[in-house]
Amino acid sequence: MTVFSHPEFDGHERVVFVQEAASGLKAIIAVHDTTLGPALGGCRLWPYAGDEEALTDVLRLSRGMTYKSALAGLSLGGGKSVILGDARALRREPRRAEALFRAFGRAVEGLGGLYTAAEDVGTSVPDLELVGRETGHVAGVAKGQVGDPSPYTAYGVFRGLQAAVTHRLGRNDLKGLRVAVQGLGHVGQGLCEHLAEAGAKLIVADLEQARVEAAVARFGAEPADPAAILAADCDVLAPCALGGILNDETIGALRAKVVAGAANNQLAEPRHGELLRRRGVLYAPDYLINAGGIIVIAYEAGRRGPRFERAAAMAHIDRIHETALEIFGRAEREGIATSTAADRLAEERFKRPGRARAA
Repeated sequence: MTVFSHPEFDGHERVVFVQEAASGLKAIIAVHDTTLGPALGGCRLWPYAGDEEALTDVLRLSRGMTYKSALAGLSLGGGKSVILGDARALRREPRRAEALFRAFGRAVEGLGGLYTAAEDVGTSVPDLELVGRETGHVAGVAKGQVGDPSPYTAYGVFRGLQAAVTHRLGRNDLKGLRVAVQGLGHVGQGLCEHLAEAGAKLIVADLEQARVEAAVARFGAEPADPAAILAADCDVLAPCALGGILNDETIGALRAKVVAGAANNQLAEPRHGELLRRRGVLYAPDYLINAGGIIVIAYEAGRRGPRFERAAAMAHIDRIHETALEIFGRAEREGIATSTAADRLAEERFKRPGRARAA
C-alpha cells in the first residue's frame, strides 16, 4: 500500500494507521489541512473490501472536509477517520463494540487535538459517547445539545437544492417537481420531509425495502429500483447514499437537469464535473450543500453558554443557499464546472499566500 504516491493523497498533513489486537480495531485517521483550524470530521464504520479501499475513502473524505469547512466559513480544518468493520455485526457484540470504540478514542487522544471525531455512516451518538470516554476530542455527543446532526445536514441539502432549482430551472418553488432520492438513511429521510412539505413529488430507492415502504406510506412517494433510480424520469436527482456514483455510464443515462444530494464524493473522478456541465446538468457540489451537520457541530463545540445557539446555527446553514448561487453564477460566467468553481472558492479561503497552519 502506498500513501505519499496515492492519487488521493493531495498533501495530507497526517495519515495515521491504528491497530489494536485486543479489541480488533483497524482504523485510519486522515488529517488533510489545518490552515483554518484543527480538523473536524466524521468517523465512518464500513466493511471495506480491503485496506486500499479504506485508504482511498478516508483520503477523499478528509480532503472533502477541508473544502466543506472552508466554503461554510468555519474556522476548521479537514479530517476524517474510517474503522474497518461491519456495523451490524458489531452491534450484536456490545462488549466488543465498547472495547473497539474506546480503543479508537485513545488513538484520537494521541493526536492531541489535531483531529476531532463526529458521527458518520455506520456510527452513532452512543458509539461516539464510548469514544468520548477516552478523549475529549469528540463532537455532537453532548446531552441536551445537538445530538444527531443528520436533520441539520438534510436542511442544508434542501437549501442547496432550492438554489439549484432556481438557477437551472428558473423556479423559486418546488411544487410538482419530480425529485428522485437515492438512499433513505437519516439524511435522506430528512430531505424527503422538507421536499414533501414543499410540494415536490418523490421517487425513492433504498437497499432496505422497509425504508422505501415507509416513504411511500408517509409521503406518497413512488418506489424505484435502486439499480435504476439514477436514470429515473425526474427533474432533480438527490444522491443520499455512498459516493462515486456519477461516472461515464451513469452521467450518460441521467434524465434529471439538476443533481443535488447529500452523499459525499459523488463524482467518481474530478473530470465528471465537466462532463455534467457539457450535458447541461447542474451539479450542486456535495461538500457545499451537505455542510449543515458540520456547521451545527461547530456551533456546539464553540458554545459559550449551557446550550448552543440554534437560531444562529440555522442562519449559518441558510447561507448555503447564497453560496450555492454564487458558485453557480461563477461557473456560468467562467464556463467551468460547478465543482471546479466550488474548489476554487474554497481554495481562495484556505490557500491564501502567507497563511500559517492553525493547529
